[in-house]
Amino acid sequence: MAVLVNKSSKILVQGFTGTEGTFHATQMIEYGTNVVGGVTPGKGGTTHLERPVFNTVADCVKQTGANVSIIFVPPAFAADAIMEAADAGIELVVCITEGIPVQDMVTVKNFLQSSKTRLIGPNCPGVITADECKVGIMPGFVFKKGRIGIVSKSGTLTYEAADQVAKAGLGISTAIGIGGDPIIGTTTREAIELFMQDDDTDAIVMIGEIGGGMEAEAARWIKENGNKKPVVGFIAGQTAPPGRRMGHAGAIVGGADDTAAAKMKIMSECGIAVVSSPADIGKTMAELIKK
Repeated sequence: MAVLVNKSSKILVQGFTGTEGTFHATQMIEYGTNVVGGVTPGKGGTTHLERPVFNTVADCVKQTGANVSIIFVPPAFAADAIMEAADAGIELVVCITEGIPVQDMVTVKNFLQSSKTRLIGPNCPGVITADECKVGIMPGFVFKKGRIGIVSKSGTLTYEAADQVAKAGLGISTAIGIGGDPIIGTTTREAIELFMQDDDTDAIVMIGEIGGGMEAEAARWIKENGNKKPVVGFIAGQTAPPGRRMGHAGAIVGGADDTAAAKMKIMSECGIAVVSSPADIGKTMAELIKK
């Protein structure tokens, strides 16, 4: 078992019958993911992709035993969808939706503090345990099974890292795309902790970007806990000017520690093998594993 999801996970899709939900649920099913049903209010009692459709998450959980939800719901309704899933007792919620208002996510964050639900995202590619379970929008074929964990703020760089690791003759245990918004459910450090505790993960790729302090927090945690597993780090946005938002809503240099250079320096000082280009991730990881 790798972290968060595996072949035993029972997945429900919120926004199941919409265009995005249909497209990505089809790909998840083709990958071998155990999609047990979906939720579209008003369409309960019908079937879609040969799976039952329910009006509420609670109904779906009761009938199917679903324990993981993936959300393809428009931004205006996504916060309610996250809280509905948590209220129904879903253990892991993966929210793909981009553009959720920050104020809505403040409400969600407060709501989740009193629940046992873990949120991945929003504005993220999701989670994949190679050859077992894909809960997200990533291209499954890129992820070869192995023992390297990936945590990343960027979707495309998650896929690039997985490809680099595969080309180096290694593979992936689980990849977690945590999302690039200012307020997200699971931080870099929390994802790193999961991998450090996972017996099926030998080393970790940590991909961050300018803005916020999550990478520095994770790096310091790694050092304080004895650098138990090798970590390769990369920070995107090395040429970004201060005060300019780049790509993700959370990627804005607010202070001196938010720059790529500052983060890379902190990570290096904490014993992480920092690369200046994503093209070096695979070979650097291979060298670390050999030591």
